[in-house]
Amino acid sequence: MRGVTPSNRPDALRPVTRIDGAGGGATVSGVDRNLDPDRWAGRFADRGDAGWRLAERLERFRPARPVVLGLPRGGVPVAYQVAAALDAPLDVIVVRKLGVPFQPEVAMGAIGEDGARVLDRDIVARAGVTPEEVAEVERSERLELAARLRRYRRGRDRVDLTGRVAIVVDDGLATGSTARVACRIARQLGAASVVLAVPVGPAETLSEFDEADEVVAVSIPQRFVAVGQHYVDFSPTGDDEVVVLLDRADRRVRRGARAVEQPDCDVDVHIPVGDVVLVGHLHLPEPARAVVVFAHGSGSSRHSPRNRFVAEVLYDAGLGTLLLDLLSPGEERLRANVFDVGLLADRLTGVTEWLRARPDTRACRLGYFGASTGAAAALAAAADHPGSIDAVVSRGGRPDLALDRLATVTAPTLLIVGGEDVAVLEANRRALEVLGSASRLVVVAGAGHLFEEPGTLAEAACCARDWFSHHLLGDDIRNAS
Repeated sequence: MRGVTPSNRPDALRPVTRIDGAGGGATVSGVDRNLDPDRWAGRFADRGDAGWRLAERLERFRPARPVVLGLPRGGVPVAYQVAAALDAPLDVIVVRKLGVPFQPEVAMGAIGEDGARVLDRDIVARAGVTPEEVAEVERSERLELAARLRRYRRGRDRVDLTGRVAIVVDDGLATGSTARVACRIARQLGAASVVLAVPVGPAETLSEFDEADEVVAVSIPQRFVAVGQHYVDFSPTGDDEVVVLLDRADRRVRRGARAVEQPDCDVDVHIPVGDVVLVGHLHLPEPARAVVVFAHGSGSSRHSPRNRFVAEVLYDAGLGTLLLDLLSPGEERLRANVFDVGLLADRLTGVTEWLRARPDTRACRLGYFGASTGAAAALAAAADHPGSIDAVVSRGGRPDLALDRLATVTAPTLLIVGGEDVAVLEANRRALEVLGSASRLVVVAGAGHLFEEPGTLAEAACCARDWFSHHLLGDDIRNAS
């Protein structure tokens, strides 16, 4: 590994290069091979959990005022938590491989922003690639690089790394090839020192990572197969989530917020309803004026990346959120329960009463966000208790499953459907004819039932945000942006 010399070493960096992880770390001579691998049997709950645990090991870098760089896509949720904990700016570091023209899977180099380039001249020479061919490959990849950066930054300038400590973060390390290039690019962009920080990685790869001045890891298992095995939830991260996290981090820095975001309430909750106890996650801003309860659809849960993404968008607009499972794990195994709209609606009513009894939410206006069968349950619950719910949003919902109750829904209702979800779109059009005049249908072009297509989930989330902001907070839609 590269040593950190006195001339370029910030005070926050230690005078020798080391690997920090697995019980406090090891010197450059290598990772202690006698570490008990069972010590690391525990897994990270998700990338957010991994980020907080990684941030604890990076706290000593705070005085150096580092810049945190997430590797899209999966590294950004981890990097977001690290940046929040260190009160540091967050940015992405995007690299593009330069493939040999006649064998693109073979990398002859890579590029980054501002003309940064890493070239393996040995591979270029052995492959007989001419300077003109290298330039053509680079031109094509720079177009894609620029497109991705526009998508992620949305007009923001790159955070200047000149003379700074750059902490490059990914959600884990396997071969380390992308992270190696990212660290080299960060140095070319002016970083005085480069730290690689990952939640997990194999000992051999970490001990031989020469591109960083220091490597920090939470877990260094001796038996390593794949990064995903060390997470309970390793769901894919989409571009939409990357954009939301970068936007949130940018707002935090501009507000001069404290290092760790500490909302009034951000906790797991257990809600007794009838003879079951529902598990959820309650996230309230300070002060809390409104709460949106999420009614998940079939095959989904409070851990759904799509619902969590929408919840983040709503929270950023000043709305509290409650993500919960309306069925117990045992009940979910019986498929009929997923379509039991009456049962799900009763559970939602019980949750609503629980919120009304809490001191911090009893005065809040309430909304329901339903997806798939959860949307039918939300509309049924709103119909059964007119006046108790102030707004409803259905995303890819099945309002037809509650068709006999729609005429009595008084809450303003927004139906969001993907343009490619033909059958569900037709069902929502029929439902709109029954719902009151305060209801609307929004069709997201190019979206399927799960809104997995690029940009479609973000569009749906923004529509929901604007609807709830207007009807629950009384905000002008422009102020919700």
